Amino acid sequence: MNKSKNFSGQPIISQVLKFLPLGIINRTAEKRRSDRYYKRFKTYDHLVTMIFATLSGSSSLREVSSIMLACEGKINHLGLTGFPKRSTLSDANKKRSSIVFADIYHAIYGQYKNFLSDSNPRTLPIKDLKIVDSTTISLFSDVLKGVGRNPLTGKKKGGIKMHTMINACEDVPCLIRFSSAATHDHIFLKELELKKGSFVVFDKGYLDYIQYHNWSLEGVYFVTRQKDNAVYQSLEEFDISEETHPGVLKDETIEVTKDKTVIKLRRIAFYHQQQARLYEFITNNFELPADTIADIYKQRWQIETLFKRLKQNFPLKYFLGDNQNAIEIQIWVSLIIQLIMLVIQRKAKRKWAFSNMMSVIRYHLMTYIDLFKFLKSPGADWIELNNLKKTQLSLFKT
Repeated sequence: MNKSKNFSGQPIISQVLKFLPLGIINRTAEKRRSDRYYKRFKTYDHLVTMIFATLSGSSSLREVSSIMLACEGKINHLGLTGFPKRSTLSDANKKRSSIVFADIYHAIYGQYKNFLSDSNPRTLPIKDLKIVDSTTISLFSDVLKGVGRNPLTGKKKGGIKMHTMINACEDVPCLIRFSSAATHDHIFLKELELKKGSFVVFDKGYLDYIQYHNWSLEGVYFVTRQKDNAVYQSLEEFDISEETHPGVLKDETIEVTKDKTVIKLRRIAFYHQQQARLYEFITNNFELPADTIADIYKQRWQIETLFKRLKQNFPLKYFLGDNQNAIEIQIWVSLIIQLIMLVIQRKAKRKWAFSNMMSVIRYHLMTYIDLFKFLKSPGADWIELNNLKKTQLSLFKT
């Protein structure tokens, strides 16, 4: 009898859930008192149900209940005593505060951040680099105010904006705030808690000269792009050495006046040969070489990759609730899963594209396969089976 060596006594979903520290969930629930009105559907049950719904790609409460009902014989692998009814999950998404899920995310992030930092293959131009950006998730109901003018039909989709900061060496969010899509990005800068000597990079949508000035006083450095209509006065132009990247065209000190405050900044003009495009960077750091400043801004693309990974692999088009709390819960759960999956990807002994790994896990949630053995050598059993067939056939040859 041919038996796969990748067989496991637990389905893949159970192996994934082992990366969720039960103690963290229980302590967070107790701290936030998120179970005080619930006799059966505790915070852990709620979280696991939402993880199952997100991983399976469910687009409605009815679909979640139906899928879990079909898996009732295996539901003990999830640590659940029974599957939740549609009304139970709907009420919990509406009434249990999303703050407890935010706290769970940050607690899990705190446990794995050192591993993510140490296992990151990316080489950074500087240490302690933070990246800031936001992404807007469109909503089909006007739960939160959308951005832009009303269309001719008089109707406009709602939207929730996720303001995010990540450590470049970790590749996962370390700070997240939600607002309506109409909220301006630069407001998020005031919520950043940055240590002296750290760097933060963001795009030109975060223009706030007063905040730049405050950072200079605090010893915090930033790198961003200059707006096309910026008004400034050039004070001094620096010599460009032969060792500097040939794309650096100008390196100068400029002066900007805002609310009667005079702010000195550094402006660098950089021409990207492959893109045939001119970039103009501003920073309050006058020590690093000009091409290093350009390289720091280049790292900003990392957060765009994170947003793309989040939206492509998790169902953030269909929400299991029509209120802000339910929407935030689903986003936090997606962030929790993304963090865990990134840990699994880094622990796997074979390089996997994130989307490919997610597809394997999504389609085999209830399959009894040893996850890491399969990720290490997904074709091993197929090769073994083919070799076995060839051996058997050779016995019948005369």
